[in-house]
Amino acid sequence: MLNIRHILYNFLIEKGISENTAMYLNMLGLLIALLIGVFIVDYITKRLLWRFSAGVAKRTKTDFDNILITNKLPRNIAHVIPLLILIEFIPQVFTDFELVQIFIEKTLIIITILLTLQIIRSLLKSIKDYLKTLDRYKDKPVDSYVQVFMIFAWMLGGFSILAIITGVSFLKFATTLGAASAVIILIFKDTILGFVASIQVSINDMVRIGDWITFDKYGADGDVIEINLATVKVQNWDMTITTIPTYALISDSFKNWRGMMDSGGRRIKRSVIIKVSTIKFLNTEDIERFKKIQLVTKYIESKSKEINLYNEKIGADKSVLINGINLTNFGVFRKYLQTYVENHSAINENMTLMVRQLEPTSQGIPMEIYAFSKDQRWVNYEFIIGDIFDHVLAAVKYFDLEIYELSLGK
Repeated sequence: MLNIRHILYNFLIEKGISENTAMYLNMLGLLIALLIGVFIVDYITKRLLWRFSAGVAKRTKTDFDNILITNKLPRNIAHVIPLLILIEFIPQVFTDFELVQIFIEKTLIIITILLTLQIIRSLLKSIKDYLKTLDRYKDKPVDSYVQVFMIFAWMLGGFSILAIITGVSFLKFATTLGAASAVIILIFKDTILGFVASIQVSINDMVRIGDWITFDKYGADGDVIEINLATVKVQNWDMTITTIPTYALISDSFKNWRGMMDSGGRRIKRSVIIKVSTIKFLNTEDIERFKKIQLVTKYIESKSKEINLYNEKIGADKSVLINGINLTNFGVFRKYLQTYVENHSAINENMTLMVRQLEPTSQGIPMEIYAFSKDQRWVNYEFIIGDIFDHVLAAVKYFDLEIYELSLGK
């Protein structure tokens, strides 16, 4: 091996070149030859490993091997062989330059550590991407766990590199850092909080990717598109992205609409305010007129018989309309809306449905529709509400009622 190391050196000496110059030219020639060889080996290894990986991926049914290729794991592994060749032959190249040899050997060890970290990163990223293709893991914060593993890996790699640079043993270096753990905890406070929060969010099933959440403190109102160690990303309905600290999900209050989405309906809770001055008892003429409204015909007929029997039983003097019990236009209108909503094709009949009278206000009496639409999509949901209340607003006048409108004086 000694002859090979100095073959160029001996040749140059024979040609009359000075020893010092011959030594440098010998080193430079060996280095160029080594780098060319390493480059060729690296190229061939990458091609062979890529072809092998692609062939295996085509023959298998799983997507995992395709994901490994996408995340460049075979390509990163292919760099291992050229790196080992460098580590083996660098001492031969710099045999006459001890300080340079030590420096380059340390550099190659550091590169080995970085390459190992890159391989680990590609593998973990592939595992993460594969798990996201499985239904049971799609909505889980897999990113957080991958980031935690990578943080520990980078910490170990960083400590190893510093130990190599300083010449201190890894164990002694780690022990020294342990004494400064309070400072380390302070530096990585957000990371630690995020990690703990990610675990709690996952275990308690508080948020999943794809959930619609409302977080007023951070101005978030939309779908969760990413959960990682430090942040949760929410795509708002205006297509902006809001970033929320992960630990805020367990320290602050937010609204998760998943329950509504899973229920099969989206709540409609809206009212119109009826003028009190337009509410009245119905006389015989009013009753006959309202009977022509088909949705309440049977109700009026049935209720009128019941009322007449009761009034006869108690001997109510109907010359004064207030005596006994009576139908009101407000009550008939409420029944009309109840029947109308019950028969609406977009309303979920298996969930709570009612039309109710709320507490009177200074403007009038609110008549509220409380129901659930079958379609939960925002645009369609708003269309359903609009369709219902278009009809409500147009129907009010048929019951001799009026909706409150604020009139501003000039």
